[in-house]
Amino acid sequence: MRADARKNYDQLIAVARTVVTADGAGASMRDIARRAGVGLGTMQRHFPTREALLEALLRTSFDGLTTKAGELETSDAAGDALVWWLRDFVAMADKYQGVITAMVAALEDPESALHASCTMMKAAGARLLARAQVEGTVRADIDATDLYALGGALAWVGDQPALAPRVERLFTLIVGAIMTNPAPGR
Repeated sequence: MRADARKNYDQLIAVARTVVTADGAGASMRDIARRAGVGLGTMQRHFPTREALLEALLRTSFDGLTTKAGELETSDAAGDALVWWLRDFVAMADKYQGVITAMVAALEDPESALHASCTMMKAAGARLLARAQVEGTVRADIDATDLYALGGALAWVGDQPALAPRVERLFTLIVGAIMTNPAPGR
């Protein structure tokens, strides 16, 4: 990539991170381009769709969750590892208001720019879930889609101003529901 194109790309990502954090996943592409000091055409050359922009913004977070899951797979307490990963998943999804809708849709659409990174992240969580189930600390009747949906639901609750203060309480309730012998205050 040419130096000026790289500069524009980096500027668009930095501005998009700020705008999407403040305004949510539906933030105006035109507004992001304007704030980045580039034309809409430049924005569309780098990110032809909103999904392409979200993928660029979220890839680092998704990759981080996938890496963390790999690290947690070696921890002694598989149930605790799953809870730590789920907490990080919810925090990541909650960072960008409205992103959970795009993430869920991407899992069903192999053509989506977000599909590969969402699929890898979900698979990483599935490995932690399976390990905790083998250990006997998590219910056997929960699958990776259930786990992803529960995390997504908590992120959605965090997007709702009237409900956001309840996220931590609801997280604790969900963990208590999926664990076979939950520790108090998890």
